[in-house]
Amino acid sequence: MSDIYESAANSLGLFSSPCLTKVELRVICKGIQDRDALSKPDPCIALKMQSHGQWLEVDRTEVIRSCINPTFSKVFTLDFYFEEVQRLRFELYDISSNHNGLKEADFLGSVECTLGQIISQRKLSKALLRPGGTVGKAIITISAEELTGNDDYVELSFSARKLDDKDFFSKSDPFLEIYRLNDDATLQLVHRTETVMNNLNPVWKTFKVSLNNLCSGDQQRKLECMVWDWDSNGKHDFIGEFEATFKEMKGAMDGRQVQWPCLNPKYKVKKKNYKNSGIVILNQCKIIKMHSFLDYIMGGCQIQFTVAIDFTASNGDPRNSCSLHYIHPYQPNEYLKALVAVGEICQDYDSDKMFPAFGFGARIPPDYQVSHDFAVNFNELNPECAGIQGLVEAYQNCLPKLQLYGPTNIAPIIQKVANSASQELHTKEAMQYFILLILTDGVITDMGDTREAIVQASHLPMSVIIVGVGNADFSDMQMLDGDDGILRSTKGEPVLRDIVQFVPFRNFKHASPAALAKSVLAEVPNQVVDYYNSKGIKPKVPSENSYINSYLNVTS
Repeated sequence: MSDIYESAANSLGLFSSPCLTKVELRVICKGIQDRDALSKPDPCIALKMQSHGQWLEVDRTEVIRSCINPTFSKVFTLDFYFEEVQRLRFELYDISSNHNGLKEADFLGSVECTLGQIISQRKLSKALLRPGGTVGKAIITISAEELTGNDDYVELSFSARKLDDKDFFSKSDPFLEIYRLNDDATLQLVHRTETVMNNLNPVWKTFKVSLNNLCSGDQQRKLECMVWDWDSNGKHDFIGEFEATFKEMKGAMDGRQVQWPCLNPKYKVKKKNYKNSGIVILNQCKIIKMHSFLDYIMGGCQIQFTVAIDFTASNGDPRNSCSLHYIHPYQPNEYLKALVAVGEICQDYDSDKMFPAFGFGARIPPDYQVSHDFAVNFNELNPECAGIQGLVEAYQNCLPKLQLYGPTNIAPIIQKVANSASQELHTKEAMQYFILLILTDGVITDMGDTREAIVQASHLPMSVIIVGVGNADFSDMQMLDGDDGILRSTKGEPVLRDIVQFVPFRNFKHASPAALAKSVLAEVPNQVVDYYNSKGIKPKVPSENSYINSYLNVTS
């Protein structure tokens, strides 16, 4: 059985070397100086990793309002490769109070290091390098912890009642912080809830945290929990605290509540009849079993790979050697290189190896009307091609029959694949996950419709990979990431989960096909797992025969 898993992992081919381990990074800052002398900064850290000479954003922390010494609750989880130099940059921003995006934010400076440096020291502190290259007074400290053992998550729902009122003209604005007591007696922030304004009986949003992060897998580990009254100047008032363990929290797993008195030690000493400063209630504790990508693949989940190719006039006349669609007798064009690089990975996880292929932006026979979702083999009832070679042949055969036209609309093809993916909602099983590869030479012209289509598709078992071919300016395509890192429809509806990856092919022009495949497919395993875990869909338990079939599919 282990051989099958190893074969599947190797054929995925996403990484040039095996991942040694996963690490969690936590960030705190001290002494941030704001550019605005009239107010304190609203800090946020963006983590970037260097890839092929470019800095790509990996993730970012929450924004902490009015704070010069923030301790961020966001945990960065990274794969660590012993054989690779993994360069990281932690960029510090002061976020505008009415805007969470980085575009409108003040860049305060950055710290660069390698993941290996953080891991070898376990805790790395460096002075902030300000814009212009001068060393600032602010210190950023990054601590690393290896992710070991239990990868499961726990979902917790807290509320409180009769909290002390700390405000004169209104009620308290409470938020809850949970800290883990480490072996060295230090406290590590695990989670900070949102603030519930003007309410002494708050109900905080349900949140999810890994068991490793919460208690390092030790159910008896002490947890320090503190309730604060939020103040806009950052000087929050202490309401009270209590101690708990995960073992105690598990008492709320069967629909029961677990309660703790929230105590203020100063009041306990000063006030003779002091009982507590309120009651904190755990209404729900739910353990979520986290399954891996290979659990779903070996359980029979198939990757349904679909290709969509840009046939707009901006590609140039295919008969001209300068055209992006020119078929050279010895050298494949960029469309073919991208198609083959990604397709060869995906085909290992599709048992019948039949791939639908569509085109957009061309006038097609017989009436030569513009279409944005036509079958490349011109068989609308069966647009599938046999294997990667079948995709290549269908692409080459259709070129002489088309009139390249426009515009560059991709929403119709996303909706077409989404219609197929929506059929999976009824199965309640992890049977088919859809990957749509879109190859285009220019910025799309139906951005509003595309954003809407992606937001709807984020509810489905589906991922979208867009590869920009040629030398066009693709900077506007970053709009697909949204202003604040979250893609939103024109109506403001956010994506349920991140399903889009955009990569310009020119970044990999002189690299191996494996490098392109690694870049565009690296997020897919997590996207598959995130989708099925969010739906509570477990992988099917494979029988002995299905193990054999899966092995044959992967190795054939």
